[in-house]
Amino acid sequence: MILMNDFKAEPEELRTAELAAVGRVLHSGWYVLGNEVKAFEKMWAERCGIASAVGVGNGMDAIEIGLRALDIGEGDEVITTPMTAFATVLAIIRAGATPVLADIDPETALLDPASVERCIGPRTRAMLLVHLYGQIRDMERWAALCDRHGIALLEDCAQSHLAQWNGKTAGGFGLFGAYSFYPTKNLGALGDAGALVCNSETLAQRAAVLRNYGQSVRYHHTELGLNSRLDELQAALLQVRLNYLDVYTARRRAIATAYREHIVNPGVRMLAAPLQPESHVYHLFVLTSPERDRLAQHLKSRGVETYVHYPVPVHRQPPCKDLRCDPNGLAAAERHAAVCLSIPCHPQMSDADVNAVIEEINAFQ
Repeated sequence: MILMNDFKAEPEELRTAELAAVGRVLHSGWYVLGNEVKAFEKMWAERCGIASAVGVGNGMDAIEIGLRALDIGEGDEVITTPMTAFATVLAIIRAGATPVLADIDPETALLDPASVERCIGPRTRAMLLVHLYGQIRDMERWAALCDRHGIALLEDCAQSHLAQWNGKTAGGFGLFGAYSFYPTKNLGALGDAGALVCNSETLAQRAAVLRNYGQSVRYHHTELGLNSRLDELQAALLQVRLNYLDVYTARRRAIATAYREHIVNPGVRMLAAPLQPESHVYHLFVLTSPERDRLAQHLKSRGVETYVHYPVPVHRQPPCKDLRCDPNGLAAAERHAAVCLSIPCHPQMSDADVNAVIEEINAFQ
């Protein structure tokens, strides 16, 4: 079976380095908010070209902490997309704010600027832009839109590790960027982990307080925070895995290039190609087909695993059915959810695996 992710196929040298990192933490005798976290925060901020990184428990917490650090909460609205992992919207709700859902561009599955403008109202404080599937696009347009309406631009970078637009890395355009290091991400830990990145020292300092019960110094709580600390073990592992991110990203792009060049089935459509080579890191390679479910079954029967990201858009989830949406509706998001299919695109795939996926998709009737 050609899997969506194949961690068992990772190189032995990586596994050896990870075990050494685990041993380093065990022998240090310090397991929470120590030197490993500090070292990874410094490394990740530098790789992103951003002033600060604050390690937290997961990507959802990074969004919530960022919103709370900006005092975006009760009475405020945050515009985002219905085509995202549920954590994006749940983080807004947990921060006390109200999500408002705009529609997507069917060519990219990213937020549609015209729909976002229709959603802006007197309570709008921010727009949370999700770099879905690993693609970052048209950032000058988004910055200008937010500036024009006096709202904050925020970034959900959970799928877009080191994607760049005009040489600037995801997370560096808005007031903050929220990263997830869930194991399946392009840079993944061996458990839950996340980080908030920003260029404001004040924001970073407050985020660091909020992640640790609201403590300014030990046992002194200046505000109500939460327990969301990147632990030493995951921070040490992330330092090791970060050394492989560039080569793994290059492999993802090579696989995506092969798909774009050689998948020629007229019943299958690919999303728009990236406008810049560095702007897509292919966390996922997504295509669409009106026969999505039958295509998935065909590929499964031929030994190719697939997945749907995401079959139920946020506004169709029971807890979110009453959220305010684009007054023109969310038809593009609903259509995309009904036809999208993710195919394997991970760095452990061999050329033979890639060719087999292409062959089976082209063979689908």
